[in-house]
Amino acid sequence: MRKKTLTSAAALATTAVLALTACGSGDDPAKPLAEVSVQQTAKAATVLDQPFKKPDLVLKDTKGQSYDFRERTKGKPTLIYFGYTNCPDVCPLTMSNIAIARKSLPKADQDKLQVVFVTTDPERDTSAELAKWLPSAGDPSFIGLTGDFATIQAGARQIGIGIDPATKEKDGSVVSMHGAQVIAFSPKTDAGYLLYGEDTTADDYAKDLPKIIRGETP
Repeated sequence: MRKKTLTSAAALATTAVLALTACGSGDDPAKPLAEVSVQQTAKAATVLDQPFKKPDLVLKDTKGQSYDFRERTKGKPTLIYFGYTNCPDVCPLTMSNIAIARKSLPKADQDKLQVVFVTTDPERDTSAELAKWLPSAGDPSFIGLTGDFATIQAGARQIGIGIDPATKEKDGSVVSMHGAQVIAFSPKTDAGYLLYGEDTTADDYAKDLPKIIRGETP
């Protein structure tokens, strides 16, 4: 997995390039997607100078019911991640790290936190498949969403994350190219103000989640 970064001349800002990542295919170069102005920090969270508005994304949940992401997570601390269940490494690790961190929270805070996993491979990741995968890869409380690929792709791009249609490799495996970032939305503003990369650990999330739940900057 590789991520390209460009550094600006500004003393307190850097330009982070969100890149597409092929899970389980480390030899493939990352493709730059979008440049986002961020506040420089040594912490796990990248603070966005221009927070993202919640994407207008209506999909199907693990029960096959319509789920309006913007409306259902309104006023709630929310993490969103785009990935797929057949990913052999980064996707399950990311979900596991968030799940471990969530369990370290008081019960009341656990109930407040919304963790949303949106598939980048909807052809295989049906509602039923997500319902089976999420409890083992992450946590039973996590919300899994699937639907039309074009809708998912458009929603991801609204928050600077790119995904490509899944492709079959010569060995028969299916690879989904997708941005591997987690975006955190504030319960106070509903804006996506924090970005976490694929190297973020469970301890990193555990340190930051209490502040995210309060709508503060870690």
